[in-house]
Formats: sequence, structure tokens, C-alpha cells
Amino acid sequence: MQVTETKKKSFLSGLTGQIIIAMVLGATLGIILHNSVSQEAAVSFSTKIKMLATIFIRLVQMIISPLVFTTLVVGIAKLGDIKTVGRIGGKALGWFFTASFISLLIGLFYVNILEPGVGLKLDHVDMAAASEVTAKTTTLSFENFVEHIVPKSIFEAMATNEILQIVVFSIFFGLAAASLGSTVKPVINALDKVSHIVLKMVNYVMNFAPIGVFGAIAGVFAIRDAEELVITYFKFFGSFLIGISTLWVVLIVVGYIFLKKRMTELLRRIIGPLAIAFGTTSSEAVFPKLTEELEDFGVKNKIVSFMLPLGYSFNLDGSMMYMTFASIFIAQFYGVHLDLGTQMVMLLVLMLTSKGIAGVPRASLVVVAATCGMFKIPVEGIALILPIDHFCDMFRSATNVLGNALATSVVGQWENDGDSDFIADDQDIVSDNH
Repeated sequence: MQVTETKKKSFLSGLTGQIIIAMVLGATLGIILHNSVSQEAAVSFSTKIKMLATIFIRLVQMIISPLVFTTLVVGIAKLGDIKTVGRIGGKALGWFFTASFISLLIGLFYVNILEPGVGLKLDHVDMAAASEVTAKTTTLSFENFVEHIVPKSIFEAMATNEILQIVVFSIFFGLAAASLGSTVKPVINALDKVSHIVLKMVNYVMNFAPIGVFGAIAGVFAIRDAEELVITYFKFFGSFLIGISTLWVVLIVVGYIFLKKRMTELLRRIIGPLAIAFGTTSSEAVFPKLTEELEDFGVKNKIVSFMLPLGYSFNLDGSMMYMTFASIFIAQFYGVHLDLGTQMVMLLVLMLTSKGIAGVPRASLVVVAATCGMFKIPVEGIALILPIDHFCDMFRSATNVLGNALATSVVGQWENDGDSDFIADDQDIVSDNH
């Protein structure tokens, strides 16, 4: 009995428990205000309270660039040669594209089976609200894809948190450092120390997570009529949840296939990052914390620092599933018929175009809008899903975190098969943490 009470206290006082409490309090406050004040007052409150979430996300963003650069350079320098980097990179990209394809297929399957857009009646759709998203679709091109991969300045890439560009520079820097041997060891050791300082900063920043989640949730519920949204979008949101749940089942089953019993330990460790991503609708917000948890799980930092930045650009499973689902939902609403062949072409287009917009705000919606334009579906249809998009984003952000945690752990496990130094055993983890 005493043990149970201790566990309950530790959960409530821990980060995950605090975030869950913050979600409940934020939703409660938002709903009360929505029902008791004018629309203008609610909008004003929402704008101000969301600043709490903005502050938290900006605190995290200030850490991401130095963390990615230092850990990736140190990791590649420790890997030692281009052959090893190429081997791990090949495994990573193979996993990412397979996971993306499966995620897209799941979205395609459920939107065709459940047909949430057929016969749907939506009144008072705010087309003006879609202009912010549709205005960005003109930049979605092959040229844009290349620009998001190759940096023209590492300082510009760091200033704008272009993770993929930082990865490209860090790979070149790390390989160059490795080729120079022991002469650059002081530089690598210094960067290693910097990465540990940044990870220590993560602990300080994460204390603000419940406050950020509270602000994000309260701000949304203050201006959205939850009951009206549930009734209006019941079929769309319900169908989406079935699809995202299926994706979770697939990811977790695959995790148990490769990681066996250790998958349970992985899920336990990433509950906190999952809750933060869910509450803030930002998978980027948990990047530093996820790095820390995966290293504590036993994946060596040389693998974590290489895999996670790549995953955040190439392995957004929840977003991928949503893209096919939302694109065909809009087509169904407008009565645009897409045969199976056309839908498969759309799937391949999404597979490629989605890789070039890492760091773009509301990236999923930008890709959906651009895809609609390519297939003669009214681009303004993006306004249909804007009212419910925040709630969908909560689930897809958490799914992105699960997918990247799993990919990093499994590739670490594969490397462990050839080198026992890549994943520590449970005894090492315990001793490291103490």
C-alpha cells in the first residue's frame, strides 16, 4: 500500500504527471472562458495565454542548433570513417522511407474506406484563414527541396533552426575531424563538453514544459467550441483517430519484433516526451529531452546524435499519415474523383515533397495545400480542416516522436549486432545513471 502511494506521488510530482495536470487545467479554464466571456475577450485571452507555449518552445529552439551540431560532430568523429557513416545512414534512410510509405498507405486506406468527406456539410468555413497556409505553397518545389538540404551558411542554418542543413554541415565537419586523427582530439573533447552543458540546460528548460502545455491548451479551448467541433467533425476526427491508432499499433508491434522486451522500457522512457509533444503540438519541442532519454535507454550517443536529426527531417510518421488522409478528404468534400492510380501517384509525390520542408511552420498543411493544387483539388479546401487541425496535430506530433524514438533504437540495435559498444546493457545503464 505504501509502495503504491509512493509511486502515485512520484508520478504526480514528475514531469509527465505535471503535464497531464496542466492539460486538464488548461482545457477546463479555456472551456469556462469560452462559455462565459465574449468572443473578442476570448480571442484576446487566447493570444496572451499562448505566449506561455511560445516562450517554452522558443527556449527549446535555442538549444536545438548547438545540441545537433555538437553531438553530431562528436558522434561522427567517434564513428571514425565515411564507411561507417554511410552504413548507418543507409540503414536510417531505408527505415525512414519504409515507415513513411506505410504511414501514407494507412492514411490512404482509411480515408477511402471510411470516406469522412463524402456528404459532409460545413457552414461558416473561414476561407481567409487558409490564406496564410496557401501563400506558402508557391515555394514548394524541387529548388526549395535542394535549398532545405544544402546550407549556404551554417550560421544562417543555426539561426533559423534548419535541422537538415545543420546535419549536412556537421557530417562534413565530423568526417573532416575524423580524418585528421589525434591532432583534433582537443576540439572534439571540447565539443563533447559543450554537448553535456547543453543537455544540462535541457533539464532546466523542461521545468517550463507544464506551463507551456497549459498555455497552449487553454488558448485553443478558449476560442474553439469543443462540443460544436466534436459534432461537426465527428466523422473526420474519428476516422483520423482510427488511422493514427492503427499506425501506433504497427509501430509498437514492429518495436517488439526488433527490440523484444526492451520495447516496454523504451515506451516507459518516452512517455514524458510524448506528453510534451501532444500538449504543445510540437515534436521539435522534445528533441533535446528525447536525445537524453534515448541515451539513458542505452543507445550510444554516436547513434542518437546521427539518427534523431535525420529523423526529424525524413521520418515524420504521424504527419505522413495525415497528409494523404487530409488531401483525399478535401477531394471527397468537393466531389473530385481520384482513381487508385492517381492516389498512388499522389502518395509518391507526398513521399518526396514532404522531405523538403523541414522547419516550415504548419508543414503538414503546406504540403497538403500544394498537393491539392497539383491534382486539381481546390486549394482553399485547406480551410475545411483548419478548425480541427490543432487537435489532429496533437496526435501526429506525438506519433512523430514515437516513430523517431523507435527508428533510433532499432538502428542502434542493428549496429549492436556487429559492435557491442553501440547499445549498453541494462547494467551499464543503471551504473551510468547513478
